[in-house]
Amino acid sequence: MSEEDNNSNKHSKPVTVIVKRIAKKDRIKEFEEWLSGISKEVSRQEGSMGIDIIKPTSSNASSKSKSEYVIIFRFNNYDNLAKWEKSPIRNEWLQKGRKLVENDPDVEKMTGLEFWFTPSFKDEYSPMIPLQPPPRYKMVIVTIPVISILLLALVPQIHFLTEMLSIPFPIRLVIALTITVVLMTYVIMPFLTKLLKPWLFKT
Repeated sequence: MSEEDNNSNKHSKPVTVIVKRIAKKDRIKEFEEWLSGISKEVSRQEGSMGIDIIKPTSSNASSKSKSEYVIIFRFNNYDNLAKWEKSPIRNEWLQKGRKLVENDPDVEKMTGLEFWFTPSFKDEYSPMIPLQPPPRYKMVIVTIPVISILLLALVPQIHFLTEMLSIPFPIRLVIALTITVVLMTYVIMPFLTKLLKPWLFKT
């Protein structure tokens, strides 16, 4: 496979971006208002797949420790992420927030298996767990049996139903793959990541 093919494949995958920002102690309220605004703007962008925000815990917020916020957002591919990153509206929001934070943001981007295993935080006051993806061998151990079960149990049923409707095989295959990926991304992997969190992210 050529380098061009590798780049094309990479740019077609979902991408997760993890941004860490430290708010100035005397600008917390303003920062959170700014964060709410830019988050809504991200959610409106083409290809946006959702955003999660982890605020400092109540104990940390009242202590002398830094007020670090973690923002996790996802796009369906690199091209749509790039559109957002190059957009004038994003630049405007970043300029607005520049005086509210300390230092430059810490940014990390992940694709492939790492995308499925990115921790998903629904409780903004939950204790923070490691944001680095788990070791690759653990991701493989979890992913292979899940995909195998889907291929053996779900895909044949999809093929059977679509065949009854006289849908051509290539389209049946696309439908089966689409349903599989959607289930993996939005249902199965978020559940397993939460269920297996103590083992996956054990240091």
